[in-house]
Amino acid sequence: MKDRLEQIRQSALKQIEEAGALEKLNDIRVAFLGKKGELTSIMKSMKEIAPEDRPAFGQMVNETRSEIEKKMEEMKTTLAKKAREAQLKAEVIDVTLPAKKSNVGHRHPNTIALEEVERIFVGMGYEVIEGPEVEKDYYNFEALNIPANHPAKDEQDTFYINKEFLLRTQTSGTQVHTMETQKLPIRMIAPGRVYRSDEVDATHSPCFHQIEGLVIDKHITFADLKGTLAEFARELFGEDTKVKFRPHHFPFTEPSAEVDVTCFKCGGKGCRMCKGSGWIEILGCGMVHPKVLKMSGIDPDEYSGFAFGVGLERIALLKYEIDDMRLLYENDTRFLKQF
Repeated sequence: MKDRLEQIRQSALKQIEEAGALEKLNDIRVAFLGKKGELTSIMKSMKEIAPEDRPAFGQMVNETRSEIEKKMEEMKTTLAKKAREAQLKAEVIDVTLPAKKSNVGHRHPNTIALEEVERIFVGMGYEVIEGPEVEKDYYNFEALNIPANHPAKDEQDTFYINKEFLLRTQTSGTQVHTMETQKLPIRMIAPGRVYRSDEVDATHSPCFHQIEGLVIDKHITFADLKGTLAEFARELFGEDTKVKFRPHHFPFTEPSAEVDVTCFKCGGKGCRMCKGSGWIEILGCGMVHPKVLKMSGIDPDEYSGFAFGVGLERIALLKYEIDDMRLLYENDTRFLKQF
């Protein structure tokens, strides 16, 4: 796998060096850094690597991405300068005409936030796994210790296709699929789109994104969960960030907790953003319920684990101080071009 990564790095740098036009440079970016690019593919293949080697390899992948992006930006500047010089030589410019502005697209705030979260967890040895958006009721609810009469299964809250299938309300079902099919130990995150029958307002949408995390291994304790989320918070919001765990209830974890971080705007002193408390809630978590392990074919007497879930939009809203979730989806270029 390391040899393949080195081949990708050398191939990318060589192609960037030989790119003669900005269009060619964009094709190279898609081929290596795009959603179906070489680096994305190798990140999704981390399950082939021994768990103890994944952190080091994840760091290598991040370093390779940074090197390619840096080289690409340098070449983009060089090619743009050459193209401009050639244009000035070839054209007679009428300086009295209105200037033409070229609008260039870029990554959405959600995409920027997701890539940052994936970078953090891949660096800790996790693999990124995607699951189906059209899910069976069993995987979305019952395999997560949510019984048939639970309020979350109300048709007023959930988009049912029929009695057996629905649009998933959470990405936790991907964790169950992984526990059933993948060899232990497991370290994974599952980002994706989810659906709930919510009215659209500043903090709700019938379609949004979640990132679920799962670790299953021998001798996993709540201390491992706390350490993982504390490191995640520091990487995402700053080195001085602290975390606080509050008791909560989730059917699929026991014990369960909600996690707050110190306000990165005021440093915990209290401000408008944290409503004077000094803390901001970011996610829910807990130790995987023994019943959930049993239903997935894992012996709870031998293995334990923890799970956590965070809304991607919530991270984007907090990180970029956006006060209305609808701004992320209204496609107003005056807002989006700020990112």
